[in-house]
Amino acid sequence: MLDYATYPSLAGRRVFITGGATGIGAAMVAAFSEQGAFVGHCDLAEDAAAVLADGLTEAGHARPWFARVDVTDTPALQQAIGNFAAAAGGLDVLVNNVANDSRHDPLATTEASWRQCMAVNLDCAFFASQTAIALMREGGKGGAIVNFSSINAVLGPEGMPGYVTAKAGLLGMTKALARQYGPDGIRVNAILPGWVVTQRQLDLWLTPEAEAEWMEQVCLKQRIEPRDAANLALFLAADDSRMITNQHFVIDGGRV
Repeated sequence: MLDYATYPSLAGRRVFITGGATGIGAAMVAAFSEQGAFVGHCDLAEDAAAVLADGLTEAGHARPWFARVDVTDTPALQQAIGNFAAAAGGLDVLVNNVANDSRHDPLATTEASWRQCMAVNLDCAFFASQTAIALMREGGKGGAIVNFSSINAVLGPEGMPGYVTAKAGLLGMTKALARQYGPDGIRVNAILPGWVVTQRQLDLWLTPEAEAEWMEQVCLKQRIEPRDAANLALFLAADDSRMITNQHFVIDGGRV
Protein backbone atom coordinates (compact mmCIF):
# COMPACT_ATOMS: atom_id res chain seq x y z
CA MET A 1 0.00 0.00 0.00
CA LEU A 2 1.28 3.45 -0.90
CA ASP A 3 1.82 6.13 1.71
CA TYR A 4 0.63 9.57 0.68
CA ALA A 5 1.52 13.03 1.93
CA THR A 6 -0.30 14.86 4.69
CA TYR A 7 -0.88 18.59 4.21
CA PRO A 8 -1.40 20.31 7.57
CA SER A 9 -2.69 23.45 5.82
CA LEU A 10 -5.70 21.53 4.48
CA ALA A 11 -7.03 20.70 7.94
CA GLY A 12 -10.15 22.78 8.42
CA ARG A 13 -10.16 24.13 4.87
CA ARG A 14 -13.59 24.58 3.30
CA VAL A 15 -13.54 22.66 0.00
CA PHE A 16 -16.30 22.38 -2.61
CA ILE A 17 -16.11 19.83 -5.44
CA THR A 18 -18.47 19.53 -8.40
CA GLY A 19 -19.32 15.99 -9.50
CA GLY A 20 -18.09 14.44 -6.27
CA ALA A 21 -20.13 11.26 -5.98
CA THR A 22 -18.21 8.95 -8.30
CA GLY A 23 -14.93 8.58 -10.16
CA ILE A 24 -12.23 11.20 -9.71
CA GLY A 25 -14.67 13.40 -7.79
CA ALA A 26 -15.32 10.73 -5.18
CA ALA A 27 -11.57 10.14 -4.82
CA MET A 28 -11.14 13.85 -4.12
CA VAL A 29 -13.97 13.98 -1.61
CA ALA A 30 -12.28 11.11 0.23
CA ALA A 31 -8.77 12.54 -0.07
CA PHE A 32 -9.70 16.01 1.21
CA SER A 33 -11.78 14.47 4.01
CA GLU A 34 -8.80 12.38 5.07
CA GLN A 35 -6.77 15.60 5.31
CA GLY A 36 -9.27 17.00 7.81
CA ALA A 37 -10.92 19.43 5.40
CA PHE A 38 -14.62 20.32 5.59
CA VAL A 39 -15.78 18.96 2.23
CA GLY A 40 -18.91 19.79 0.27
CA HIS A 41 -19.87 18.46 -3.14
CA CYS A 42 -22.72 18.26 -5.60
CA ASP A 43 -23.83 15.62 -8.05
CA LEU A 44 -26.92 13.99 -9.53
CA ALA A 45 -25.89 10.56 -8.22
CA GLU A 46 -27.53 10.84 -4.81
CA ASP A 47 -27.27 7.14 -3.94
CA ALA A 48 -23.54 7.01 -4.73
CA ALA A 49 -23.00 10.15 -2.64
CA ALA A 50 -24.70 8.49 0.33
CA VAL A 51 -22.54 5.37 0.01
CA LEU A 52 -19.43 7.55 -0.15
CA ALA A 53 -20.48 9.54 2.90
CA ASP A 54 -21.28 6.40 4.89
CA GLY A 55 -17.87 4.94 4.11
CA LEU A 56 -16.07 8.09 5.20
CA THR A 57 -17.96 8.39 8.47
CA GLU A 58 -17.34 4.72 9.22
CA ALA A 59 -13.63 5.42 8.70
CA GLY A 60 -13.80 8.19 11.31
CA HIS A 61 -13.94 11.22 9.02
CA ALA A 62 -16.47 14.04 8.98
CA ARG A 63 -19.51 13.38 6.83
CA PRO A 64 -19.27 15.41 3.60
CA TRP A 65 -21.88 18.07 2.89
CA PHE A 66 -23.88 17.14 -0.22
CA ALA A 67 -26.48 18.69 -2.50
CA ARG A 68 -28.20 17.02 -5.44
CA VAL A 69 -27.64 19.51 -8.25
CA ASP A 70 -27.78 19.56 -12.03
CA VAL A 71 -24.71 21.71 -12.73
CA THR A 72 -26.25 23.01 -15.95
CA ASP A 73 -28.82 24.79 -13.75
CA THR A 74 -26.62 27.78 -12.92
CA PRO A 75 -28.79 29.29 -10.15
CA ALA A 76 -29.02 25.90 -8.41
CA LEU A 77 -25.27 25.35 -8.69
CA GLN A 78 -24.42 28.77 -7.34
CA GLN A 79 -26.95 28.41 -4.54
CA ALA A 80 -25.43 25.07 -3.52
CA ILE A 81 -21.97 26.62 -3.29
CA GLY A 82 -23.38 29.51 -1.27
CA ASN A 83 -25.27 27.16 1.03
CA PHE A 84 -22.13 25.12 1.65
CA ALA A 85 -20.12 28.26 2.40
CA ALA A 86 -22.79 29.40 4.84
CA ALA A 87 -22.67 26.05 6.63
CA ALA A 88 -18.86 25.96 6.62
CA GLY A 89 -18.25 29.59 7.48
CA GLY A 90 -16.62 30.41 4.16
CA LEU A 91 -14.93 28.86 1.15
CA ASP A 92 -11.22 28.20 0.60
CA VAL A 93 -11.06 25.77 -2.30
CA LEU A 94 -13.18 25.05 -5.38
CA VAL A 95 -12.53 22.03 -7.58
CA ASN A 96 -14.30 22.16 -10.94
CA ASN A 97 -14.37 18.45 -11.66
CA VAL A 98 -17.74 17.59 -13.20
CA ALA A 99 -17.69 16.59 -16.87
CA ASN A 100 -19.34 14.40 -19.49
CA ASP A 101 -17.10 12.87 -22.15
CA SER A 102 -19.82 11.26 -24.25
CA ARG A 103 -18.81 10.63 -27.84
CA HIS A 104 -20.58 12.34 -30.74
CA ASP A 105 -20.30 12.71 -34.49
CA PRO A 106 -19.33 16.27 -35.49
CA LEU A 107 -21.57 16.23 -38.56
CA ALA A 108 -24.56 14.95 -36.57
CA THR A 109 -24.15 17.33 -33.63
CA THR A 110 -27.12 19.64 -33.20
CA GLU A 111 -27.01 23.14 -31.79
CA ALA A 112 -28.91 21.94 -28.70
CA SER A 113 -26.51 19.04 -28.04
CA TRP A 114 -23.50 21.33 -28.54
CA ARG A 115 -24.88 23.85 -26.05
CA GLN A 116 -25.57 21.04 -23.57
CA CYS A 117 -21.99 19.81 -23.94
CA MET A 118 -20.64 23.29 -23.22
CA ALA A 119 -23.02 23.69 -20.29
CA VAL A 120 -21.78 20.62 -18.43
CA ASN A 121 -18.11 20.76 -19.40
CA LEU A 122 -17.29 24.47 -19.45
CA ASP A 123 -20.07 26.87 -18.45
CA CYS A 124 -20.65 25.38 -15.01
CA ALA A 125 -16.94 25.74 -14.19
CA PHE A 126 -17.08 29.44 -14.96
CA PHE A 127 -20.22 30.12 -12.94
CA ALA A 128 -19.02 28.01 -10.02
CA SER A 129 -15.78 30.00 -10.10
CA GLN A 130 -17.73 33.24 -10.24
CA THR A 131 -19.48 32.38 -6.98
CA ALA A 132 -16.33 30.96 -5.37
CA ILE A 133 -14.24 34.02 -6.19
CA ALA A 134 -16.83 36.34 -4.64
CA LEU A 135 -16.84 34.22 -1.48
CA MET A 136 -13.04 34.04 -1.33
CA ARG A 137 -12.71 37.79 -1.77
CA GLU A 138 -15.29 38.30 0.95
CA GLY A 139 -13.29 36.03 3.26
CA GLY A 140 -10.19 38.12 2.64
CA LYS A 141 -7.72 35.21 2.79
CA GLY A 142 -7.56 34.23 -0.85
CA GLY A 143 -8.17 30.68 -2.00
CA ALA A 144 -7.49 28.07 -4.64
CA ILE A 145 -9.44 26.97 -7.70
CA VAL A 146 -8.52 23.73 -9.44
CA ASN A 147 -10.01 23.14 -12.89
CA PHE A 148 -10.08 19.66 -14.39
CA SER A 149 -9.26 19.85 -18.07
CA SER A 150 -7.94 16.84 -20.04
CA ILE A 151 -5.03 15.84 -22.23
CA ASN A 152 -7.70 15.59 -24.93
CA ALA A 153 -7.59 19.39 -25.03
CA VAL A 154 -4.04 18.99 -26.35
CA LEU A 155 -4.36 15.78 -28.37
CA GLY A 156 -7.75 16.48 -30.00
CA PRO A 157 -8.98 12.90 -30.47
CA GLU A 158 -11.78 12.04 -32.87
CA GLY A 159 -15.41 11.59 -31.89
CA MET A 160 -15.69 14.16 -29.10
CA PRO A 161 -15.32 17.67 -30.56
CA GLY A 162 -17.51 19.35 -27.97
CA TYR A 163 -15.65 17.82 -25.03
CA VAL A 164 -12.27 18.69 -26.55
CA THR A 165 -13.39 22.26 -27.19
CA ALA A 166 -14.74 22.68 -23.66
CA LYS A 167 -11.62 21.24 -22.05
CA ALA A 168 -9.46 23.58 -24.11
CA GLY A 169 -11.69 26.43 -23.00
CA LEU A 170 -10.98 25.54 -19.37
CA LEU A 171 -7.27 26.16 -20.00
CA GLY A 172 -8.00 29.67 -21.22
CA MET A 173 -10.39 30.30 -18.35
CA THR A 174 -7.72 29.17 -15.89
CA LYS A 175 -5.27 31.75 -17.22
CA ALA A 176 -7.83 34.56 -17.35
CA LEU A 177 -9.02 34.08 -13.78
CA ALA A 178 -5.52 33.52 -12.38
CA ARG A 179 -4.35 36.79 -13.88
CA GLN A 180 -7.32 38.85 -12.74
CA TYR A 181 -7.68 37.54 -9.19
CA GLY A 182 -4.07 36.90 -8.24
CA PRO A 183 -3.98 40.26 -6.41
CA ASP A 184 -6.73 38.87 -4.15
CA GLY A 185 -4.56 35.89 -3.27
CA ILE A 186 -6.68 33.51 -5.36
CA ARG A 187 -4.69 30.87 -7.20
CA VAL A 188 -6.14 29.14 -10.28
CA ASN A 189 -4.57 26.06 -11.85
CA ALA A 190 -5.65 23.27 -14.18
CA ILE A 191 -5.10 19.52 -14.11
CA LEU A 192 -5.00 17.60 -17.41
CA PRO A 193 -5.50 13.90 -16.66
CA GLY A 194 -4.88 11.12 -19.12
CA TRP A 195 -7.05 8.01 -19.23
CA VAL A 196 -8.02 7.63 -15.59
CA VAL A 197 -9.51 4.23 -14.84
CA THR A 198 -12.93 4.99 -13.37
CA GLN A 199 -15.94 2.68 -13.40
CA ARG A 200 -17.50 4.78 -16.17
CA GLN A 201 -14.46 4.28 -18.39
CA LEU A 202 -14.45 0.54 -17.70
CA ASP A 203 -18.16 0.28 -18.47
CA LEU A 204 -18.08 2.29 -21.69
CA TRP A 205 -14.69 2.51 -23.39
CA LEU A 206 -11.70 0.94 -21.64
CA THR A 207 -11.65 -2.43 -23.35
CA PRO A 208 -8.62 -4.72 -23.05
CA GLU A 209 -7.67 -3.78 -26.61
CA ALA A 210 -7.98 -0.03 -25.94
CA GLU A 211 -5.96 -0.34 -22.74
CA ALA A 212 -3.22 -2.30 -24.50
CA GLU A 213 -2.97 0.48 -27.11
CA TRP A 214 -2.83 3.12 -24.34
CA MET A 215 -0.02 1.26 -22.57
CA GLU A 216 2.00 1.34 -25.78
CA GLN A 217 1.75 5.15 -25.79
CA VAL A 218 2.75 5.95 -22.20
CA CYS A 219 6.08 5.90 -20.37
CA LEU A 220 4.73 4.43 -17.14
CA LYS A 221 3.04 1.12 -17.88
CA GLN A 222 0.48 1.35 -15.09
CA ARG A 223 -3.12 2.43 -14.81
CA ILE A 224 -3.85 6.00 -13.73
CA GLU A 225 -6.16 5.69 -10.75
CA PRO A 226 -8.62 8.36 -9.53
CA ARG A 227 -6.50 8.81 -6.40
CA ASP A 228 -3.53 9.84 -8.54
CA ALA A 229 -5.49 12.83 -9.83
CA ALA A 230 -6.84 13.55 -6.35
CA ASN A 231 -3.31 13.68 -4.93
CA LEU A 232 -2.37 16.41 -7.39
CA ALA A 233 -5.49 18.37 -6.48
CA LEU A 234 -4.52 18.17 -2.80
CA PHE A 235 -1.13 19.69 -3.54
CA LEU A 236 -2.60 22.51 -5.62
CA ALA A 237 -5.08 23.33 -2.85
CA ALA A 238 -2.52 23.26 -0.04
CA ASP A 239 -0.15 25.99 1.10
CA ASP A 240 2.73 23.88 -0.25
CA SER A 241 1.82 25.28 -3.68
CA ARG A 242 1.22 28.83 -2.46
CA MET A 243 3.26 30.43 -5.26
CA ILE A 244 1.89 28.26 -8.05
CA THR A 245 -0.88 29.74 -10.19
CA ASN A 246 -1.80 30.16 -13.87
CA GLN A 247 -0.36 26.70 -14.60
CA HIS A 248 -1.48 23.52 -16.34
CA PHE A 249 -0.39 20.15 -14.89
CA VAL A 250 -0.47 16.95 -16.97
CA ILE A 251 -0.90 13.63 -15.18
CA ASP A 252 -0.98 10.94 -17.86
CA GLY A 253 1.88 8.51 -17.27
CA GLY A 254 3.91 10.23 -19.97
CA ARG A 255 1.42 10.11 -22.88
CA VAL A 256 1.71 13.75 -23.99
